[in-house]
This record gives sequence, structure tokens and C-alpha cells, in this order.
Amino acid sequence: MIEVKDIYKTFGDNHVLRGISAGFKPGKNNLIIGGSGSGKTTLLKCIVGLHEPTKGDVLYDGHNFTDMHFTERVHIRKEIGMLFQNSALFDSMTVEENIMFPLNLFTDQSKEEKLDRANFCLKRVNLEGKNKLYPSELSGGMKKRVGIARAISMQPKYLFVDEPNSGLDPLTSILIDELINELTQEYCITTVVVTHDMNSVMGIGDHVIFLYNGQKWWEGTNHDIAHTDNKELNDFVFASKFMKAAREKL
Repeated sequence: MIEVKDIYKTFGDNHVLRGISAGFKPGKNNLIIGGSGSGKTTLLKCIVGLHEPTKGDVLYDGHNFTDMHFTERVHIRKEIGMLFQNSALFDSMTVEENIMFPLNLFTDQSKEEKLDRANFCLKRVNLEGKNKLYPSELSGGMKKRVGIARAISMQPKYLFVDEPNSGLDPLTSILIDELINELTQEYCITTVVVTHDMNSVMGIGDHVIFLYNGQKWWEGTNHDIAHTDNKELNDFVFASKFMKAAREKL
């Protein structure tokens, strides 16, 4: 389980996060939603250590990550998988080499063991036989799946996903959501997803946190959203649906 306690983050005079506390449970799709500038990605970066909170604590299974020095954080970082918004694949590496990169960095496995793990991960994301392709030869959806394969290569306890459906068509978005959901449940991963895609929220949102002006404004399940009287959340949800419907008419 991951807990954030009273997290604040400021950049100069810009107060991005204002006292956020929440828990993220294993085996659940924990989604962070909100409008642009609400603090979603900043919160994610504070949780994984890419930003240091101005105030507050981040705990992994009761261990205070915020208080740890860089070297002390290594054992937790080995248990973290991350899918970035743009997949962040290395253009000069093949699919196979991209997936093996964390294994080369954090393990002393033999080349054969790393290759076996890469092949297993490729099979798990339905990309068997794509080992020798380069990112430039992949579609957007395939890049996302390679990114997921790399993220699970270290058999993570914690999986962080930033805007997984950005730039994808609706059908591919559904496939990515289903894959994230399957992996989360199959391996009981604590998965944290930042998204603005309401289709994802309603499809896999076991636990949803809505941020507004840097604060936790609402918390519940995707089923609870339909019955909330939270004005700002309703404005966000229905604006998202309206924009989607408008685009489909164009």
C-alpha cells in the first residue's frame, strides 16, 4: 500500500499541491483525475521521488520514502514500474533492449535470464516476436504496450502510469486500459494512473481521487461518480463527455 500524508508542493510562489492525503491499495486501479493544472502529475512525481514534497510524507508499505536518502530509496525503486505519457522508449534500442534496460540496471541476471524475462513480458502484452523492431517501426499503441512490458520487467509491486491513452484512438485506449487492469489484478500490483480520460475512469476506476486547485476535492469509486453532488467533479465529468461527443460529430 502507498500512503501520502498532507503533501504540499510549491514552486516559488506557485502552490501546486495543498495538503493532499490519500491511500492507494494493492490490486486496485487507483486513478488521479482533474483538470489541467490541478496537480495530478506533480502528485505522481512526488510519490515516485521525481519531485520532493515541500511538506508531507510518502509511505510505501509503512516505510517513509520521503525521509530516505537516495541510496536508501534504491530497494523501493527496484519495486517500481513506470509508464510515461510518451512511452519514453530509447530510439536507439530495439524493443527487446528497451525491456531489458531495467534488468541490466538493477539485476545481476544472466543474458539468457534477461532475454527470457523480456520474451515473457512481450507475450504478456501480446507483442510476441517484435523483439528486434525499433520504436520508429511501432504504432502508438504498440509503443505503449512496449512501455508497459518494460514497466513490468522487474515484477513491480507498484506501477505508475501517466496519461496512458494520450494520443491513442478509442479502441486502442480500451485495450490499454484492459491490459493495465489485468496486470493489476493478476499480480496484485498497487497501480496509480494519472488520466483525464473519463472512459478510463468509468472503465477501470476502482478508486478515484479528483484534484481541484491542488486539493483533494473528492474521493470514491467510478460507480460513486454517477451519484455525486460535487459540483466541480460534475463540471469536469460532463465537460469531458460533452467534448467527446462534440469531437465525434466533427
